Amino acid sequence: MKTSIHQYRDRPPEHETRLRVRYAETDQMGVVYHANYLVWMEIGRVELVRARGFNYKELEQTAGLYLAVMEANCRYLFPARYDEEIVVQTSIVKSNLRMVEFAYRIVSVDPKRVLAEGLTKHVWLNREFRPTRLPEAFYGLLQPD
Repeated sequence: MKTSIHQYRDRPPEHETRLRVRYAETDQMGVVYHANYLVWMEIGRVELVRARGFNYKELEQTAGLYLAVMEANCRYLFPARYDEEIVVQTSIVKSNLRMVEFAYRIVSVDPKRVLAEGLTKHVWLNREFRPTRLPEAFYGLLQPD
């Protein structure tokens, strides 16, 4: 069954990362360029796993494991603008030894409203970039709340 953004809409976020929209992130119309929302999701994802005690860099260097994006979805509701303060709300929503899925909401601080919501699905790869399994020792760090 394909995961839908809508099924996680009312879920409380597990982690929040505050950011401020930089001028370089906006387009000619004065709003944030659409691809930057995916960058913010990555920031939220990295900060969430860091808060759980999981270190991407260490896993890459010691175990030769990489967490590759295999699917990314973003639904844009309202535009973000230069210098606006935003919060990236991130949660782990699915996980097994081969993949992990994150849900996101990007929310403006003032006025408080959801600007975008998204999902990313990731697969574990080895040094040869072939699908592999996450070692059991790390599995507990990436379970949904």
